[in-house]
Amino acid sequence: MKKFFKWTGILLLSVILIGSALATHEWYAKKPIFFRAFLDRTLIKVALDNPELLTSIGVLDSMGFKGHNAELNNDSLEKADEMFELMKQVRTTLLSYSDDSLDESQRLSKEIALYLLDAGVASEAYRFHNYPVNQLFGLQSDFPSFMDSQHQVNTVEDADNYISRLHKVDVKFAQNMEGLKVREQKNIIPPRFVIDRVLDEMQAFVDSAPEENILYTSLEKKLNDANEIESSEKTRVLNETAKVITSHVYPAYQSYIDYFEKLKSKAGTDDGLWRLEGGDIAYQQALQFFTTTNYSADFIHETGLAEVERIQGQILTILESEGFDVSQGFTTAIEALKADEQFYYPDTDEGRAQILADYQVILDEINASMGEVFNVLPKAGMEVKRIPEFKEKTAPGAYYQQPSMDGSRPGVFYANLYDIKATPKYGMRTLAYHEGIPGHHFQVSISMELEGLPIFRTLSPFTAYTEGWALYAERLAWELGFEEDPYDNIGRLQAELFRAVRLVVDTGIHAKRWTREEAIEYMLNNTGIAESDVVSEIERYIVMPGQATSYKVGMMKILELREKAKAALGDKFDLSEYHDVVLKNGAVPLDILERLVDQYIQTKSK
Repeated sequence: MKKFFKWTGILLLSVILIGSALATHEWYAKKPIFFRAFLDRTLIKVALDNPELLTSIGVLDSMGFKGHNAELNNDSLEKADEMFELMKQVRTTLLSYSDDSLDESQRLSKEIALYLLDAGVASEAYRFHNYPVNQLFGLQSDFPSFMDSQHQVNTVEDADNYISRLHKVDVKFAQNMEGLKVREQKNIIPPRFVIDRVLDEMQAFVDSAPEENILYTSLEKKLNDANEIESSEKTRVLNETAKVITSHVYPAYQSYIDYFEKLKSKAGTDDGLWRLEGGDIAYQQALQFFTTTNYSADFIHETGLAEVERIQGQILTILESEGFDVSQGFTTAIEALKADEQFYYPDTDEGRAQILADYQVILDEINASMGEVFNVLPKAGMEVKRIPEFKEKTAPGAYYQQPSMDGSRPGVFYANLYDIKATPKYGMRTLAYHEGIPGHHFQVSISMELEGLPIFRTLSPFTAYTEGWALYAERLAWELGFEEDPYDNIGRLQAELFRAVRLVVDTGIHAKRWTREEAIEYMLNNTGIAESDVVSEIERYIVMPGQATSYKVGMMKILELREKAKAALGDKFDLSEYHDVVLKNGAVPLDILERLVDQYIQTKSK
């Protein structure tokens, strides 16, 4: 995202401030002279038509332009139609750049751009096969979160822009309602549990007094922190905010409450896309987008079943060798492991501090050896921090934050220390390798440090590649001898098992006609995860079809291609060179990655 800020500023400044003939031509021409300018300009123009994104980026604010902060996105169906038409136009222009006129890197950028555009164009026919208001995300939760985390308030103008946006909430909700009603006409209605969840959420939102609503309390805190705003203005702004929450925001939410209350009678308990007309095609499209393969649901399902059996067998073998009773099966054995107090830190501040220190030791240890298997190492450093306590209760178990472009801030592996039982010692190495080194930190940092790539190449949404690499990194660390303790290896296998189970339940729900309850039972019996977490996971897969399959598919492909290169090259195979091929082009679809590896094999074989 930092590169987006940088290049947006450069291109806008060149047009707005410099005003050179060449810069102006590149901005307005149907087909810019420079291929890179066309790619970057296209993305920037889309951003300029997205005031909420502009607020998040902040680049125009730094240039003194703030008008967009008073606006909300146009979410109408007509605007969506325009976007699909734009994708077709961009695709046509992209194809007009002949491959002969482009260098190798540009040809790859063209291919990846076409991949994304083709996926977007193909999705138009099934654009309504989803539930845009659900228990995980949607306008009802995204809007207050956006206003709280993204809309900055440092001046009176900022505060007035905040109020302006609140005035426009009812329009935004009405625009989104258009899509909900189209889905209802097409009988694309969320399962009953989804409706129940969002009704509870929205009812709680409107039941609070305006002065207790997050849209008020968040603004109040920002105003208190804004030294430049006079007290009288703060009072005025807060009074107006309370009024507009009552007059515009709550009625908008109430319209959704009324709608979903009526819709509930039409909702059923079948959860998969299979139940919708064209749902099988929509699901296959989702699988193709998230896995960047042509794997069928049946193939992914059967692969998942086989992987679950293989991984569980390995875990049971290790547990038996360590003296655990495995005669009662996997679930009983894994519960006995989880109950062993030797694997947990003290539930104290000192215990949590020791977890962070031990994570850093793990990362420093493996980082010292990475030069043996990587030719290119990230320049950015890496550190471990605790997820801020105010949000760790609802935060994920861990996540990675990329380093700053200017090198002033290292990459950060954030660990959730809310529940000490969620950090067993035998799972720590695997998590550190996944989020940190050589996982997300290596992949993200190296990508950021690549020179000459267009903006979209640094933002490409290829989960199969990014999460596949992080899972591969777990396996690589074990292969290199960093998980010699058998319990650490169980932690690695458990993490892989979790992703293998996802292959089974996601396809089970959306293609095999499994019920929500059947999927919950399978995941409970095959992972050892707490029931509350399993329910949340399964409900996530129901409203995000296909996404959960990308992790394991990506890992398996990266391993498969490595073995392919080993078999073809024999003694000529070099692991460092293989990692170069995988990492030095940024995130790519898996079929393109396979071609890049094939090219490496062909070149190395000569």
